[in-house]
Order: sequence, then structure tokens, then C-alpha cells
Amino acid sequence: MTRPTGLIRISALLVMMLALTGCKTVGGWFDGDKEKPTESLPVEEMYRVGQDSMNRNNWNRAELYFQRLVARFPYGAYSEQAQLELAYVLYKQSKNEEATSAVDRFIRTYPTHRHIDYAYYLKALINFDQGRATLLRIARQDMAKRDLGAPTQSLNDFAEVLRRYPNSRYAADSRQRMIYLRNLLARHEIQVGLYYLQRDAYVAAANRGKYILQTYPRSEHEGDALALMASAYTELGQDDLAADTRKVLEANYPDHDYLDGNWPDGQGFFSKINPFSD
Repeated sequence: MTRPTGLIRISALLVMMLALTGCKTVGGWFDGDKEKPTESLPVEEMYRVGQDSMNRNNWNRAELYFQRLVARFPYGAYSEQAQLELAYVLYKQSKNEEATSAVDRFIRTYPTHRHIDYAYYLKALINFDQGRATLLRIARQDMAKRDLGAPTQSLNDFAEVLRRYPNSRYAADSRQRMIYLRNLLARHEIQVGLYYLQRDAYVAAANRGKYILQTYPRSEHEGDALALMASAYTELGQDDLAADTRKVLEANYPDHDYLDGNWPDGQGFFSKINPFSD
């Protein structure tokens, strides 16, 4: 009984050793192996593997191959493109700071690259996702103290894409995202104005309405800004300013809820948009 058992153990050990050797030879990943694929593959193959991983949404593997490609082959067309792909891969993993650093570095290093318009677009896209998340996280807090850095920066970045590359394939999408951001930012400012209005800070409310008209022209909240101003001027006893503002509102937005006279009884526009109303 002893001898067969020993033979079985020896056979099992040999099988394990052959399996480990196979892994080391084929995959190149076994611990202690100095010939890892990322250290031995030619640049063309590394880029192909990185792109294939990216197309399969294997972001970690794509990041690994693009990073090593740039480190091993810092010059040439493959390296340039890999740096741009790496910024996108980081963005898809929500590594926003790293992605922004990567795309900024690309823009500085290759200002005349044939895909430089995409680099500017990607930079705007990174801030767009951050900004949208910020604006959509509505909570009961001091409306005047919210950080709008990311959405404002994104709006400016998309404007830069249009200014530099008006005929780019990314121009149309940039324009649509600007409209979306402008409306979202204007809505936020309306909420800030209502915050002031509810706390009897009428001058601040009126100024917020003017700010919206000046900063976000042609937004879908222009009429709301005029209504906010008219309400504030009325409370301040500035009857002429209130009447003039109302006339502008009637001429441009004749169906606006404010003109129905329901507010402040809780039936008009302000009760719908006011996040503080119960």
C-alpha cells in the first residue's frame, strides 16, 4: 500500500510542475518571470493589445498596456496615440484627476496633433460628467455655497472646442452639451435667487436675475429670471422697475406661470421649482 501511494504523490507533483512551467512559458505572468508581455512585446503588438482591451471595456488591462507602451517607447506615433487613448481609459474608470492631467499633458506636448480637437473635447467631457453629477445632487443646503467649478469649467471647455475647431466632428456634440449645461446652470441660479427671495434678500434676488440674463443668454430660464426680478422689484417697492420687467416678460414669454398671478399662493412657477417648498 505504501509504494502505490508514493507513486501517486510523485505523479501529482510532476503534473503540477508541468502546469506551472506551461503557465510561465505561455502567459509570461508567473511570479518571478522576467519576460512579462508588457516588457517584451514590440510596440505595435502592445498598442494592438491595449486597443483590443479598450474595445472590450477591459479598462484595467488597457491602462496597463498603454502606460507601459509610453514608458518603453516614449517617442513615435504609437506613443502619441497611446497617450491619448490612456487619457480616455482613465476617464472611463472615473479617474478624473489623472485623466485631466493626461489630456493636459498631451495638449501641451502635441499641440498640432491630428487628433488635438479630440483632446480638447475629451477634457471638456471629463468636466462635464463631474459637473452634471454635482448639479444633479440636489440637497437641502445653502444654495449660494455650492461649488459649480466643474460644470462651469466644462462649459468653458466646450466653448473652447467650438472656438478652436468649429468644423470638428465634435463641434455639434459640444454645442448640444453647452446648451444642456447653460440651462442647468441657469436653473441653479434661479434656485439661488429664490433662496434669497424667501429670506427677504430682495436686492440679492434681483441681482441674481440680472446675472442669469447676462451670463446664460438664450437659456430656457430667461423668463424665469425676469419673473424673479419682477418679484424682487415689487417687494422693494420699485414699481417702475417691476412694471418694466413685467412688460418684457409679457412680450417674450406671454404664457409664463408668473403672469397668472398665482404666486405667492403656491400655484405658479415658483412653487414648482422652489426646492424649499414643502
